[in-house]
Amino acid sequence: MLEQQKGLKKKTLLRILLFLAAAAIITYFIPDRDRGSFNYSIGKPWNYSLLTAPFDMPVMLDSATMKARKDSIDRVFVPYFKVDKTAEKTMLSQLSATGNAEAERIKVHLQRLFERGIVDNDVYAAIKGNRLPMVCLLNDKVGQNISTAQMVSVRKAYEYIDSALSYSSALQGVKLSEIIVPNMVKDTLTTNKLLEDEYRNAISPSGIIQQGERIVDRGEIVTPQTAMLLQTYESMMKTRNKDAKDVHYPIVGYALVVVALLFLLYVFISMFRPRILQSNRKILFVLAMITVFTVFSFMLMERFHGGMYMLPIALVPIVIVTFFDSRTAFFVSIIQIMLCSLVTEYHLEFILLHLIASIVAIDTLQELSKRSQLVRTAACVFIAYSVTYVAFSILSNGNINSVGLRIFVYFAINTIMLSFAYVIIFVFERLFGFVSKVTLVELSDVNNPLLRELSEKCPGTFQHSLQLSNLVSEAAHEIGANTQLARAGALYHDIGKMENPAFFTENQHDVNPHELISPEQSAKIVIRHVTDGIKRAEKAKLPDVIKNFILEHHGKNLAKYFYTTACNANGGEPVDPAPYTYPGPNPQSKETAILMMADATEAASRSLKEYNDETISNLVNKIIDGQIAQGLMKDSPLSFRDVETVKKVFISRLRTMYHTRVSYPELIKKENKDGETPQNGK
Repeated sequence: MLEQQKGLKKKTLLRILLFLAAAAIITYFIPDRDRGSFNYSIGKPWNYSLLTAPFDMPVMLDSATMKARKDSIDRVFVPYFKVDKTAEKTMLSQLSATGNAEAERIKVHLQRLFERGIVDNDVYAAIKGNRLPMVCLLNDKVGQNISTAQMVSVRKAYEYIDSALSYSSALQGVKLSEIIVPNMVKDTLTTNKLLEDEYRNAISPSGIIQQGERIVDRGEIVTPQTAMLLQTYESMMKTRNKDAKDVHYPIVGYALVVVALLFLLYVFISMFRPRILQSNRKILFVLAMITVFTVFSFMLMERFHGGMYMLPIALVPIVIVTFFDSRTAFFVSIIQIMLCSLVTEYHLEFILLHLIASIVAIDTLQELSKRSQLVRTAACVFIAYSVTYVAFSILSNGNINSVGLRIFVYFAINTIMLSFAYVIIFVFERLFGFVSKVTLVELSDVNNPLLRELSEKCPGTFQHSLQLSNLVSEAAHEIGANTQLARAGALYHDIGKMENPAFFTENQHDVNPHELISPEQSAKIVIRHVTDGIKRAEKAKLPDVIKNFILEHHGKNLAKYFYTTACNANGGEPVDPAPYTYPGPNPQSKETAILMMADATEAASRSLKEYNDETISNLVNKIIDGQIAQGLMKDSPLSFRDVETVKKVFISRLRTMYHTRVSYPELIKKENKDGETPQNGK
């Protein structure tokens, strides 16, 4: 008992850590942790109350105006250059050091080039591209604007001298490429300083908002100028709070909200869906779905202007309802929407839009088994988004003119992304070992290779499985169990019989091999079809939920025929039941429990000598009541009401299967007076 309590505490601690880890990841990826207290967007109404200036504030220009003024300055600004006298002296001294007798002729040409100005390649490219028509030449701290038309590059200076002194002895022994360097260089320090000064003067505050003056009021459209005032307000408030050591930590608030929302999810699952909480895989799946999608939402809304409209939140309930149920999907979608709304600019609009879309997705997609269902759901979600957006816009602004057509494009992108549900479902099936209704439909196809092999090797068993699939699916439907799962499980529950088909009555033809061996050997062969079935299922990579049908359809029941035969051979004395007992376990779900009842009932019904309401009812009640009395159903979640419903379905279906056929009368032929039978009606 103590060990069980320790194990339970460890599991509880692990689940709590999973929830906390999810909360930490979500909080970490929340964007703009240091943003101000307000969420707003240019061109949208101000959703808060009247905001006044708590102190004198400068009226800054908006970003568009600031950029325009800077661009205007860049177009007319003249950069500053200076003459590098040191470079000129160095070139001339190097030329003299060559010992060339005619160096003076080269110096003359160089002096002319110095007067024109030699610049580097980048500056020369700007000149030729008409991007630098003029520069300001500094001489003794005095600037003079000069044209750049006469300036040359190092390459052009070399070509000029080479052309002027072609084939001259003056160039012998002189490496002009090493001597010629730019003598007119940009004064970067002065240029940048003066440019920054002009920027500062151009974008300086255009005025002052005095303390108590209105900044923006509720319902007003946020203009670029208003947005600039709000940024100034938030920046100055942060500075003042920091100076006053009143530091605000928004990350703490975000973390508390995220933890609170995930805690509510934990409470819901523990109270209403304890089976999910008992499975680490299921908990991990739900948390992974929420965490991954929330982080994706943060990134999408941060990168795209219309991210809140493009966000396919309806994808979450679609995936959840595929593996669980609609109630769980609805609650998870609420938590998901609340988490994503933390970074939205318009909380009410965001919550209203996506909540209605999620409800529509859940209502229109009870189970995902066909592609057409997803298309229909996507269309309904698009309509829900569109109608809700138009309604909210009219309520907020009082007219329909505020409806933007671009938003409908975002909704279309949203619904297109819902098609990725198939991919996500497939990925989660492989990662967590779940089975969707789509997979169950595929497994129920009788053209499946494993079922085709069963029909070829064990035709009798195959027909038995088909009849059971119809029987259990109808019973499952009546009690609210998983109909598709019950059908698929019934088709595969006896695949182990393919190893020894002749040892099972439905596949025998006048020869019974059990007559040649002992009851214990017979029981061993018959019981082995469970383990053989598991081996075949693993080879075919069938899901675990299908394997459960193979393991549990006999539970820990006895192979009664052979056990009774062995007891009779022992003089009526009981023998050891162990060799005659199936390995089990007993049914753990409604679907496997229905299969156990149906399997025994359908097999026993073939031995009835007379088929009528009384015999069929007595048989069904006897078999099912006997299974309950043996304790085979104690681990299943079936209620007494469910059992009675299953009995009624079995009786009705068996009555239909074995109904009395009407015998067709033979045609009595009339003879004529001559004792001959008329032919061709004559």
